[in-house]
Amino acid sequence: MDKKNALRAGALAAGTTLMMLLMSSPALALTRDDGDDPGAGLSVAQTLGLYVLAPLALFAIIAGLVMVLDKSRTRVTKPAKARAKA
Repeated sequence: MDKKNALRAGALAAGTTLMMLLMSSPALALTRDDGDDPGAGLSVAQTLGLYVLAPLALFAIIAGLVMVLDKSRTRVTKPAKARAKA
């Protein structure tokens, strides 16, 4: 019974994926819209800087500010191991 459900789920997922691929038409991406004015493309370095380095830098800045501006003075420490009874 378990195998039958897995087969049914796989067939449903494959069918859904196939329908989405068939319904999307990449040929429509070639037609230009009125007022469409694309700019110059980005180089590899610009793309990496914009989509990799900038988010990492932003994350580091926010994390650093949170750590520096943390007002709580109590620190949670791990409890000492219970001593074995002798």
